[in-house]
Amino acid sequence: MDLILSADDRRVLMGMLRATTISAGLARRARVILALADGHSYAEIADSLGVSDTYIARWKQRVGAGGLPALSDLPRSGRPDRLDPRMEAKILAKTQEPPPAPFTHWTTRRMGELMGVSYVTVHRVWQRAGLKPHQLERYVTSDDPDFETKAADVIALYLTPPANAVVFSVDEKTAIQALDRLDPVLPLSSGRAERHGFEYKRNGTLSLYAALEVGTGRVEGMTASRHTSAEFVRFLDRLVATQPVRCEIHIIADNLSAHKTKAVTAWLGAHPRVHMHFTPTYSSWLNQVELWFAKIERDMIARGIFTSTADLRRKLMQYIRQHNKTCQPIQWAYSNPKRRIRAS
Repeated sequence: MDLILSADDRRVLMGMLRATTISAGLARRARVILALADGHSYAEIADSLGVSDTYIARWKQRVGAGGLPALSDLPRSGRPDRLDPRMEAKILAKTQEPPPAPFTHWTTRRMGELMGVSYVTVHRVWQRAGLKPHQLERYVTSDDPDFETKAADVIALYLTPPANAVVFSVDEKTAIQALDRLDPVLPLSSGRAERHGFEYKRNGTLSLYAALEVGTGRVEGMTASRHTSAEFVRFLDRLVATQPVRCEIHIIADNLSAHKTKAVTAWLGAHPRVHMHFTPTYSSWLNQVELWFAKIERDMIARGIFTSTADLRRKLMQYIRQHNKTCQPIQWAYSNPKRRIRAS
């Protein structure tokens, strides 16, 4: 008998395959059911998914009898969870209170000793509730009274850029160290990671100015030995020179003092087609070029070996040229403006 899926059931199964948190087994069952509904034979499904005919028949029968909920695992044999719900509620409530001094956070054993249960029980309770007391995240609260207005201005440039204009996300990565390892690099081998010597030699630093073109992902870059307002103006001159004369230029930048000096203000007055948009204070995450800086840090700088600042400069520019050959715009999203972190 053929397996027929409703449009809603098919939508649910496709959503399961796009999810990143379901088990591989559940995803395999979803693929089997979709393949059956599409009219594929047992032999075709077995060959493409690496399952047996018995496996296909079992899940076809279960879904035919119980619908999509039957795809989940049946309850396993063994002793059921006998934890009193009241004790579970007490553990959860206590977890969200500070631990006794001088400790900074709860552990499963510390909580288990206090509540008179095993640490395994505490772990199970925390796992079900999604609590992770061992983890810590840091944040910076924006104190900008015009946060919403400035953020909306920047986001609008990403989502609906002005016609006949180009939008650049601009910033500088300062004090990049030209580090040379004193010991040879030991290469990657089976069962062993690549190894770098602990000791190194400092060969100076460089700053990297970068402008990410929001519409294409292309990057214009310039290195400088000093990080000053004069260097920033020089970079703006180079950036403007890459664009057609009649093209409006919108630049997104953070609130660094070097971006707001008299020299920069005078330069903007002499270039009326350039419009500067500043992110709110402590909100450089709104600036897309920060994502690119994180990428170049991972790809080249963190494990790089540089014999001099000239070598560092050459490799930075080489990376930018390589990036521009295959660049794509960043798929960036600001999902919910109401989730702004505020001090309580």
